Amino acid sequence: MFDTKIAIVLRNNLASWQKLNVTAFLTSGIVGQYPDIIGEPYRDRAGNIYNALSVQPIIVLSADEETIAAVHRRSLEREVAASVFIEEMFATGHDAANRAVFSEFAPEDARVVGIALRADKKIVDKIVKGAKMHE
Repeated sequence: MFDTKIAIVLRNNLASWQKLNVTAFLTSGIVGQYPDIIGEPYRDRAGNIYNALSVQPIIVLSADEETIAAVHRRSLEREVAASVFIEEMFATGHDAANRAVFSEFAPEDARVVGIALRADKKIVDKIVKGAKMHE
């Protein structure tokens, strides 16, 4: 049904609240990059209107530090735009601080805890190779 795939890869040693926080932030990055993935608002039988959701499924995967670093590297090599969350961002309190701390690292020393991307299915599968379904 879709030619593209959305995948979020989370580092496997995060606390539950961190997994949820990172997933929310990374999803917002994908939506910001691809606003066309948002469908129409939902309406219940009583006529109440709710926010529109993604029309495309999102897969959430888990990986160890080495694998998530490889996912990050492969996304850069294939020039696939990605949303990335690094460990140091947990200590910040707002977007400007997140961007400031993010800018202090290069791909080879960034401690990535989450990465999300959307691209052709086959490309996404190659990039996230080694990551497993999140439990």
